[in-house]
Amino acid sequence: MTLDRAVMMFAGFMVLLSLALGFYVSPWWFLLNAFVGLNLIQASVTGFCPAAIVFRKLGVKSGSAFE
Repeated sequence: MTLDRAVMMFAGFMVLLSLALGFYVSPWWFLLNAFVGLNLIQASVTGFCPAAIVFRKLGVKSGSAFE
């Protein structure tokens, strides 16, 4: 798995987790969706992605988007 796919999978997982927690636990969990969305927008504009940094340190090989 490349870094690009790992970041996209993690973002998708966080969105689904936030939706489930917001529905079953508390509507405040929907704010996590907003955070993930804003982080995706900021990463596309600036090229800085905290999740990519963490995955790179964990040894995930680089893809084409986060070189």
